[in-house]
Parts: sequence; structure tokens; C-alpha cells
Amino acid sequence: MTRLTIHTCCYDCVPCSEGEISNITDSDNCIKCQSDEWPNEKRDRCLPKVVEFISYQNDTIASAFSCVSVFGCLVTGFIFGIFFSYRDTPIVKANNRNLSYLLLVSIILSFLSVFLFLGRPNDVTCRLRETSFGIFFSVAVSSLLAKTVMVCVAFKSTKPGSPWRKWLSVKLPYTIVSLCSSFQALICIIWLSISPPFQDLDTDSYPGKIIIQCNEGSDIWFYSMLGYLGLLAAVSLVLAFMVRTLPDSFNEAKYITFSMLVFCSVWISMIPAYLSTRGKTMVAVEIFAVMASSAGLLGCVFFPKCFIILFKSEMNIKADLLGKRKN
Repeated sequence: MTRLTIHTCCYDCVPCSEGEISNITDSDNCIKCQSDEWPNEKRDRCLPKVVEFISYQNDTIASAFSCVSVFGCLVTGFIFGIFFSYRDTPIVKANNRNLSYLLLVSIILSFLSVFLFLGRPNDVTCRLRETSFGIFFSVAVSSLLAKTVMVCVAFKSTKPGSPWRKWLSVKLPYTIVSLCSSFQALICIIWLSISPPFQDLDTDSYPGKIIIQCNEGSDIWFYSMLGYLGLLAAVSLVLAFMVRTLPDSFNEAKYITFSMLVFCSVWISMIPAYLSTRGKTMVAVEIFAVMASSAGLLGCVFFPKCFIILFKSEMNIKADLLGKRKN
């Protein structure tokens, strides 16, 4: 009698590729998870991917940004109250108080725009967040540019028979602010009309994560908006630097120079950091740039004046501003 020998055959199992599972014993093929799913550790089941954005519930950084933004708004509002209460004093009147009010309002709006970057983004918030800070900062920088131009014109018009006297008009600074801000608004309107920002789900950059972010839509118009803002800041910086050595009665140019240095430094350093990051880090970089530049404008332009108003009232007289105060 012949003995029957039975040979058993076994599989050499190979792990499924990334993003695939196998839930059938001795299966020849793996099953690919859907775009919004990811395999568990055993790679036998697909699980929903982790959704990533700066959340109010799960991210302490959202609470930190919110507190800083609210604090910045309160400080700016307090300074606005000081300037309004002392609106008839020489130090407030010397540098066009209405432009100062406009600058303070634009800084408040810039701080408030931080909340558009927090929470789950959607098409509406994506469009508002990218255009709002561009317009608000354009108004702020245009106000500083108008202040600097008026400093230059006021000084040149002191000479007898100067042709610059005809430019000493109330309309000139408001014309500068209106034109410069309107051009930025036009860029944003064209951007929103042609290729607006929208909510984008990035499922490929990080395994197991879905990054909910804002896609700029048109890179050309996004960088046109940033480029125009940089141009305004550069012109304001150069002009303020040129007139910074004028007599003490026009010394606001010194503060504007420092504020524009801070503003330009923040945004120049932000761009490479913005381009090299993804997800929540990229949004945090943009929020930090908005808050840091707003704080820079507020601190450099208004803190020295508030110090004089509140603690050095003896300097807040016309003779002192004109450099004629007797010791």
C-alpha cells in the first residue's frame, strides 16, 4: 500500500503599501482606502483621516491668538480715547488728528481680522481673510504716507514765496489715502472676480491627515496684493527717512520711519516662512505677521505721544513743539 504524502502550501505575507489594507486572509490583493481615510496600525481597516485646522476647541494657540487680538483692540481703543479726549492739545493737532483717528481704526480692524484666520475655513472666510488685511493695512500705510507727505509739504511751504503753499490743503492727505487704498481695493475686487480664494482639502501632504486650508485661487493676484502693500510701505519708509531730520515740530517722521522698518521687517521675514510651511503652521505665521505689524504701527507711532500726553504734559505745549521753549 502506497503511503500518500500531503504537502501543505503557505503564503509569505507582504505588508500592504501605504494607504492600503487587507481584511481577507491569504488575499492576493490589497484594498486602497478612500481619499478621506487611512489604514489603522494592523492595516486591516480604514479609519477616517484626522482633520487639521486651527480649532477653538482643540488648539491652545487659537485661544492665545484670540487673547492677543482682543488685547490689541482694547489697547488701540484706549489710545483712540486718549487722542479724542486730548484732541485740542498741540501734540494731537500737530500731525493731523483725523488721519490719526483713521490709522487707529484701521489698526483695530487689522487686529480683528485675526479671527478670520481661526476656526474651520470656508469659501467666505477664505475670501475675507486674504483681502481684509490687505485693504486694512493699505489704509494704515496710506495714512502714514499722507502724514509724511504733509510733513514734507509743511516744511517746504515755510519759505517765503514757496509754491508748496498751494498744496497745504485739507484735501491732500485724504486724496492720498483714498487713491492708495482704492487701488488696493481694485486689485482685491479683480482678484475676487477672476479667481477668488476658496476652501481646499489637502489629502496628500501628510499621511493620515486632511489639511483644511485656504487656496489663494490666483497666485498672481495674491502676490500683486502683497506687492502693492510692500510698495506703499517702501515709499513711506524712504520718504519718512528722508524727512526725519526736519525740525522738532515735524518730528513724527521719526516715528513713522521706525514703524515702517518694523512693518517691512515683519512681512519680509514672513514670506519665506509662509512659503515653506503647510497647514496650521502656515496660518499661524500669517496671523503672527498681522498682529506683529499692527503692534509695530501702534507702538512706534502712538506710544511716544501717549507718554507725553499722560506723563509729560509740560511738553504738550506749542512752544515746546516748535522748539522755542525757554529753559
